[in-house]
Amino acid sequence: MAKIQLSDSLVDLLRRKQLATKDLILLTDDGGGKYSLQGGACTIGTNFTLIVIDAPDQDYPIPLENAQGIHLWTSTYDLIFLETGVKMDYRNGQISIKDDAHALDNAVQIANGADVLAAFAQGIKVDGSSC
Repeated sequence: MAKIQLSDSLVDLLRRKQLATKDLILLTDDGGGKYSLQGGACTIGTNFTLIVIDAPDQDYPIPLENAQGIHLWTSTYDLIFLETGVKMDYRNGQISIKDDAHALDNAVQIANGADVLAAFAQGIKVDGSSC
């Protein structure tokens, strides 16, 4: 089981948004995943998103253990980009993620998984123009 440290301010944000008891996926938002909103080759491992889902998703089976009991999941693929000491924080209106070796993303988004999949089903595509 992988571990992640969540700051009190991030957990407070999740509570205010009524997300602290939901299932959440932490993914590398690189344009290739099931819920990926953005990305391209130059953004691999630098954009992350928290996806809110109604129930665990078999494509993201790895729990991210945290002291606050937030139901947070990821995939084997996404773990490639997370070294030891993964921490998430909320400051100045932005969610950040880092590990012992890197500051990974200072603008982690939150998105509703059902909305993302519905948009993709309607033909709305990822904009890979970030490169």
